[in-house]
Amino acid sequence: MKSLNFITVLALLLLFFTQTAAAKSSTRLVLLGTGTPQPDPDRSGPATAVVVNGKAYLVDFGPGVVRRAEGARIEKNIPELDPAKITTVFLTHLHSDHTAGYPDLILTPWVMGRKVPLEVYGPKGIKSMTTNILKAYKEDIAIRRDGMEKASPQGIRVHVHEIKTGVVFKDENVTVTAFPTRHGEWKETFGYRFDTADRSIVISGDTRPVQATIDACNGCDILLHEAQTLKFINNPMRPNSQGYDIKAYVAKYHTTSEQLAELAAKANPGLLILYHNPITLRPDKRPMASTPDDLLDEMNGYKGKIAVGRDFDIY
Repeated sequence: MKSLNFITVLALLLLFFTQTAAAKSSTRLVLLGTGTPQPDPDRSGPATAVVVNGKAYLVDFGPGVVRRAEGARIEKNIPELDPAKITTVFLTHLHSDHTAGYPDLILTPWVMGRKVPLEVYGPKGIKSMTTNILKAYKEDIAIRRDGMEKASPQGIRVHVHEIKTGVVFKDENVTVTAFPTRHGEWKETFGYRFDTADRSIVISGDTRPVQATIDACNGCDILLHEAQTLKFINNPMRPNSQGYDIKAYVAKYHTTSEQLAELAAKANPGLLILYHNPITLRPDKRPMASTPDDLLDEMNGYKGKIAVGRDFDIY
């Protein structure tokens, strides 16, 4: 057999190092909260971090977000998720299960030493929400800032950016593009695409199926998307304390597993991760709820790589 020439060897080496670099991607997706409005000890409210080059970027701040970030720092050895270091955050929409952790995100990392303003990007209404949170805690803020603690005057500031569709943020690590989604009566809801040097990640937030999500992904490395199980929707024994038509509600606000299988086939992500779904990790305690296996069974028509996200998963 003839020996390989220099050009061939160089090409093989380049391929090897390229594949090795991809396998050791510097960009990580960290699921801090994958739950729903249902209070669940295993699944905090929606919150997702994109970590790249020593910095974390947060999408949504559901209940428990600060504790989950600190948990990831300690348990998963991700120093970038030190809550005091999280300074750039994005919001998909203003529903309470995505924003109930907002006061905690403003206040606790400041108390723990944040010395720069929090930069917040989101739909119309986030500015008013921020103003009212700061007003509600004005006495606490004054005492911590001006009293013995001498907390940073800059660290309690919040710079709010009410966004439009398109590129909403760019720095040396990442370009973040917002795309429009549809979530019931909300006038503005967004999903986000994160592009780094080595990965593309799309986060849907709450939405019914829309072409904009397919276009935003278009072969992206990871698509993180909500999914509602048909088992939950169609279960005649499911409690309905709210009293509304659950099927009509899901059709207007959310994406079913069946719809997501069709959407993901068109979007063609390298990995589809399911989150913000009505499942339980304790079926013995909540027998009416769906399980991760139920969700995967309903997605069996999708032939791509798939995972059910859990809090503290890292991809």
